[in-house]
This record gives sequence, structure tokens and C-alpha cells, in this order.
Amino acid sequence: MVFSSLVFLFLFLPVTILIYYASPNTLRNAVLLIASLIFYAWGEPVYIFLMIFSTVFDYVNGILIEKYRHRKAIARGVLLLSLMGSLGILGFFKYAGFVIDNVNLLFALNLQAEALPLPVGISFYTFQTMSYVIDVYRGKVSVQRNLISFGAYVTMFPQLVAGPIVKYGEIVEQLTTRKVTLDRFGEGAELVITGLAKKVLLANNIGLLWTSVKAAPAGELSVLSAWLGIIAFTFQIYFDFSGYSDMARGLGKMFGFEFMENFRYPYISKSITEFWRRWHISLGTWFREYIYIPLGGNRVGMQKQFRNLFVVWFVTGLWHGASWNFIIWGLYFGFFVTAEKLFLLKWLQRLPAFISHVYTLFIVIIGWVFFEFEHLSAAMTFIGTMFGVGAHGFVDDQSLYDLSTNILLLLILGLCATPVPRKALLSIRSRFARFGSVAAFGLSFILIVVSTAYLVHVTYNPFLYFRF
Repeated sequence: MVFSSLVFLFLFLPVTILIYYASPNTLRNAVLLIASLIFYAWGEPVYIFLMIFSTVFDYVNGILIEKYRHRKAIARGVLLLSLMGSLGILGFFKYAGFVIDNVNLLFALNLQAEALPLPVGISFYTFQTMSYVIDVYRGKVSVQRNLISFGAYVTMFPQLVAGPIVKYGEIVEQLTTRKVTLDRFGEGAELVITGLAKKVLLANNIGLLWTSVKAAPAGELSVLSAWLGIIAFTFQIYFDFSGYSDMARGLGKMFGFEFMENFRYPYISKSITEFWRRWHISLGTWFREYIYIPLGGNRVGMQKQFRNLFVVWFVTGLWHGASWNFIIWGLYFGFFVTAEKLFLLKWLQRLPAFISHVYTLFIVIIGWVFFEFEHLSAAMTFIGTMFGVGAHGFVDDQSLYDLSTNILLLLILGLCATPVPRKALLSIRSRFARFGSVAAFGLSFILIVVSTAYLVHVTYNPFLYFRF
């Protein structure tokens, strides 16, 4: 089940809200846990047992670490057991086939691996249980002895499928004490509607252009078609993922939780370093706290800093998928972050902001080619087409048609990828208090009606990060 579905919006969510608020506070975590398990089992009933096992496994490990806190060897052993268990499960389902394929290629073997469907959200909830156990070991958080509360944290459906990755310490108090006011519930509902509109009206519509371009043989694409296609994907993946994250944050508010902001207008960045401070913020925060800093961060010599950055960006790519294109994509961005750390950022800061912005968008757009094409040869062929190598001319009738039919949408996407619309709405609210609130309500009503109509009549409704 995904948020951008009629079943979720008009059946699962209303029923869950009614039962949740009809229940006493002492039972609300249990209601949330049961609802989350139903949400997950809706599409993958078998893998619900895997998630329950991961939850109980690290619940017990946390208790054992706390029990043997003063016996360091035992506590460390439990921590290692927990990490190996969590990473082992993740590795088996997500990376076993990738490893076997590469072993076969390297040693000319013919080992067979059964193709297992990837459990939805496993990368996200695994990182959450790992961070909990690590933080208990570090003494940063107290152990959770209520299995229901811990289960609600791990399985919480608003952020289960695609994040943001919520660390236990960020919501531990909210698990026991939370209060929802009408205003806060309204803020959450507004975020849900805005996120739905970003996903359904913006990401899905521009995604049709990318789907068309990607399906065309490389030799039949003009330079303009290639650029239009990858720019379309650049917008699609942002509005798809950030829209889903907005819905997750909004749903969290509706149930009394505050999740961290996961996107902060990344396409207005003036460097790759800044881009990654604005894109998938919860993932970047997790890698920095649990990999980069433990390795020494930037407190060690330059050579070890390079090693640390390489490890982080290698893992960043690998986290996104069991394929070399993701690893290359991660190392590609790692190269530019390292170059900016060494010298490039100083140069960029001396340049006009417009040039720094163009540089950043150019690097990001090229990066999305590596992200989207599983095979490196296909990615390089597409990049070649973007620069005229093997292209069907610079411009052709198809590219002009695609441009003319999508130019208004592209302009709207470009505007919505900046803070301008949000600032304008906030300005109207502050200047015209009552009118501003009515206008915001009216806009939300229009967005939910139009989004629903789209979902009723259109079958194209992918979720790009569903596979991670």
C-alpha cells in the first residue's frame, strides 16, 4: 500500500484515525502498531514476519546491552550480534544476488541465486533498529522496555516505506507523551495534501515524459530529447520522493509525532556539498553519525579523511540498490564533495551565484543518468546523446513536440522546486489573517479534489523509492 492510493486515502487512513482517537492514550501505541502491521501486510503479508523478527530481535538486544552495560565485553558482543543480524538480513534479501552475480563474473562460475522480492522499506527500518541499538550501547538513549512502544517506533506506517529515517532518540518522548491540537492536526493534513499533489500532479505527469524518452532507442533521440528526458526525471524523482516525505511528516503530525524535514529545496543549491545537506537529509545525517564520525570524520589526517569520504559515498550508493550503477552514482558525488572540500568550494564561493547554481544542477542532472540506468554502457550512451554523440540531430519533430506540450509543466516544476510558492502563501496568511487561512483551505481542497480525480482516471502512479 502506498500513500498515493485511493485505498489508503479513503479507507485505511480514515478508519485508522477514527480508531486511534477513539482509544485511550494508553492504547494508542498499540493501535498504531496494529495499523502499521496491517499497512505493511496489505502488499507483503509474508514479509511481515521478517519485520516482526527484526523488531523483537533488536528489542531484546537493547535490553541485553543495558543489562550487561558494566561488562563491556558482553555488551559489545551483543552489539556486534545485533549489527551482524540486521546487516545479514538486509544483505541476504537486498545484496545476495548482486554478490553471487559478481562472484560468477569474477571467477567464471555458475552459482545460482533464487530471485527473492525485496521486502518494502527494509533499508529504512533496518537503519532505525540499528541506530537504536547503537545509541543504547553508547548510552545516548535509555533502553525501551515496552515492546509495544518499540514496535510502534519501528513499524510506524507514516515513515515505514520510505522514511524519513527516524532515530529513536528523536521521538522517544513522543512515544510516551504526545498531544495533538486541532491546529497541529490541520498542519499535518495540509502537509499530506501538499505532498500528495507534488507526487500525483507534478511527479507523475512529468514522469510520463521521461518514460517516453527512456523507452526510445538511443539512436532515435535528439540532443534536445535527451536533455528534456533527464530534466524530466530530475524533477520526477524530487517531487516523487519529497512529496512522499511531506506526506510522512504530515501523517506523523496527525498522530502526534514530529519527524525531521527530509528535503529542503535541494535544487536551489550552489554546490554539491550544499545539495547533499538539502537532499534526503535523514539519510545523510544517519551516515554522518554512524559511519563518518566513528571512522574519525574530519578530525584525522587528510588521507584518512579521503578514506572516510570514500566509505561513506560507497555505502550511500550501495544503500540505494544492489547494482554497480548505484555505487558509481555514490562515488560520482563523493568525488565532487571531496573536490569541493579540497579546493573547489572556495572557487565556487568567489563566482557569481548563478554560475555556482548552474554548475550544481549540471553535476546533479548528469548524476541522475547513472542513478536511473542499471547498466553503465546504457548510461554512457545516453550521456553521449546529451552531448551529440550518436544523437539523431540536435533537435527533431518529436523533441519540439515534447517541449511544446510540457513547457508549462516544466516552468511550474521549476517554480515549485524553490521556496517562492511557500513564501507567497505564508505572506498572504500573515497579511490577511482570516482571508489567508480561507485561501489556504481552499487551495488544499482544490488540490485534494484534483489529485483524487487524477488517481481515479489515470493508472500511471509509480513510486520511485519503493524499490529501496
